[in-house]
Amino acid sequence: MTPKHEKQEFVTVLVRDPRTQKEDSWHSYIDYEIFIHTNSMCFTRKTSCVRRRFREFVWLRQRLQSNAVLIQLPELPSKTPFFNMNNPHHVDHRRQGLQEFLEKILQDTLLLSDSRLHLFLQTQLSPEDMEACVSGQTKYSVADAIHKFASLNRRFPIEDEEKKKGKNDADSDSESSSSGLGPSDDSISCGCKASPASEES
Repeated sequence: MTPKHEKQEFVTVLVRDPRTQKEDSWHSYIDYEIFIHTNSMCFTRKTSCVRRRFREFVWLRQRLQSNAVLIQLPELPSKTPFFNMNNPHHVDHRRQGLQEFLEKILQDTLLLSDSRLHLFLQTQLSPEDMEACVSGQTKYSVADAIHKFASLNRRFPIEDEEKKKGKNDADSDSESSSSGLGPSDDSISCGCKASPASEES
């Protein structure tokens, strides 16, 4: 029997705000904001916001599949030569497909144990850097990378507030606001912009 005060775990994921980014003078691509809000113990941060492009989703699916060969992973929206980034219907159809993909992935406890998934959702590391981190070829751990990204993306300086809240770690209400992304009202808008880190990848 579980205590009445124990809350059921949830993970909310939103894929939204498609934006066109310039890769070079000839090429552009669309990236999407991925917003996570959760109370799950699986996540280092309870609220996070990153930007990812389609080919990074393709990389994630390939890596998850190679590490969980017995699981049939959901499909990504098909990559079609007729995709037009200037067509809002095409862009929104892909966005919906990417959100459905993540929603299904996040329901699988085995996939939730894959560090690549957490780095993908909670940092702006490139696929190459995520691989290096997971295989122990970096000076930082997976948790370090996630905390570092969160601290770099705070909208307001809240270090003193963090220290105070650190003393109240046992209080479940402080978990979401100690996510490093500010108060919950702030977290919803996130202020996710194409950060310099995302342009490098």
